[in-house]
Amino acid sequence: MFTGIVTAIGTIESVEQRGDTRILVACPFDPGAIEIGASISCSGVCLTVVTLGGEKGAARIGFDVSGETVSRTVRGMWEEGRRLNLEPALRLGDELGGHLVTGHVDTVGEVVAKNEKGGSWQLAIRISRAFAPFVAEKGSITVDGVSLTVNDLRDRSDGTCDFSLNVIPHTAEVTTLGGLAQGDRVNLEIDVLARYLKRMQSLAG
Repeated sequence: MFTGIVTAIGTIESVEQRGDTRILVACPFDPGAIEIGASISCSGVCLTVVTLGGEKGAARIGFDVSGETVSRTVRGMWEEGRRLNLEPALRLGDELGGHLVTGHVDTVGEVVAKNEKGGSWQLAIRISRAFAPFVAEKGSITVDGVSLTVNDLRDRSDGTCDFSLNVIPHTAEVTTLGGLAQGDRVNLEIDVLARYLKRMQSLAG
């Protein structure tokens, strides 16, 4: 489990095809504080550490990315040079600064607008018809691994939904969200509570 509070940005240094896709990520973590088999969220995707190298502040972490993961995430995100939002798994006793995040991407959304507002960035993201019912005003959603609050939303005639989010300057600086532009695609994970409520509603039918 994660909280959606990104602690570092990593960069994919190399990509190797070996059945699954092996990526090597450079980041400012301390490899001595990480164990093989640990879970790290990479732009919203829970991946398992399979190799460790480097030194404190300049770690080199290897992950295997399955074909299933590649098919469900933003196209092109597992390529050399790609920047990733990183968050180690939540430990018992840690502060829950965001919301509970599983690290399982539900769908990919599209940035349909980006506007500066009061020093922050306001993003509008379009989500597919299948997942639009899970988005609620003032609810939580995970965008590329970052826990954010939905400010408002607009349901569209085709069943899709556009929802808006504010990205404050600090978040824009310490995550990849500040570099997003209209037309970019992002990994989305809906709030786990919304998923259970939708299931309960369907059974109550």
